[in-house]
Amino acid sequence: MPHGIGAAFALAVSEAWRFAGQTAPNPPVGCVLLDAEGAVLVIAAHHRAGEWHAERLAVEQARALGVVERIHTAVVTLEPCNHTGRTPPCTEALLSTPVKTVWIGCADPNAHVQGGGGARLQAARCDVRWLAHSANGEHAHAQCRALIAPFASKVARGRPWITVKQALDSTGSMIPPAGRTTFTTPASLRFAHALRRVSDGVITATGTVRADRPGLGVRHVEDHTDRRRLLVICGQEANTPQDWLAGVVQRFDVRFCPDISDLEPLLARTDALWLLVEAGPTLLAALHARNLWDDWLTIRQDPDGQDHLSVRTRHDITPLSLFAEWAHCTQEQVCFPVS
Repeated sequence: MPHGIGAAFALAVSEAWRFAGQTAPNPPVGCVLLDAEGAVLVIAAHHRAGEWHAERLAVEQARALGVVERIHTAVVTLEPCNHTGRTPPCTEALLSTPVKTVWIGCADPNAHVQGGGGARLQAARCDVRWLAHSANGEHAHAQCRALIAPFASKVARGRPWITVKQALDSTGSMIPPAGRTTFTTPASLRFAHALRRVSDGVITATGTVRADRPGLGVRHVEDHTDRRRLLVICGQEANTPQDWLAGVVQRFDVRFCPDISDLEPLLARTDALWLLVEAGPTLLAALHARNLWDDWLTIRQDPDGQDHLSVRTRHDITPLSLFAEWAHCTQEQVCFPVS
């Protein structure tokens, strides 16, 4: 893979990542258009469902800038769609330009359409190149896979990607000191809210609600505009403080799950791609027992007040790897298979 293509993929992933958390039920996707010398013409990404996909937005931006005739290479993090949904096919948007080469980060995880976008572009005499088959493309390919991992989970398994976030003090307790709602550092607190920003909602439990009356909104980092997320509360609505619930339903689509065995089918009926678990030890133990999680982030504070991040993952890829904090995480591969 040429160096310039690797740099273009980094730009495409970065731009798509800015919109992670507001594209569901669509995946975040990035697209970069280059001229024949490899200069960047346009960087674009899918913003939210119902709006233009990354490829079409990139092409339209190129038209607006008067550079569409200079398009030679397109770099896309996910195989362009070749069907009409809420928007027309992205393959046709690309083929409306003089594009000669299309680099694709990941094949569409939907087996019913996988390869169709690439085949359509090849039939139109485009030189289609796949990162998975490219020398020196491993890092870029891993980033593209991490970007769509929650979407791939929903397509392949019918449920969202589930990240458990667990904060522990130096003694291993999850209970903050009296008068406080957290014991983590400001940096870890910003990370926790950045996690909420990229997710499509939160899973919690009535015990946590009664004990903490959590806000569960995004603070400390800028949130997406007008973002309304899913909130799944494990337990009975009757056990939930009604004044707290009255405020929460103004900001969340609330679902109650009285029986943990019903959680997975409940999640399958939502548009959510990525959910964050913020709950106490009872729900965490239940999720662990059912293998109903994909990665498990632990923020542990040492006696000196410093936080240490560790991640256990049940997969060979995780969207958590796209956070800058990943460089400071201890990564632990879980030894049991995904059920």
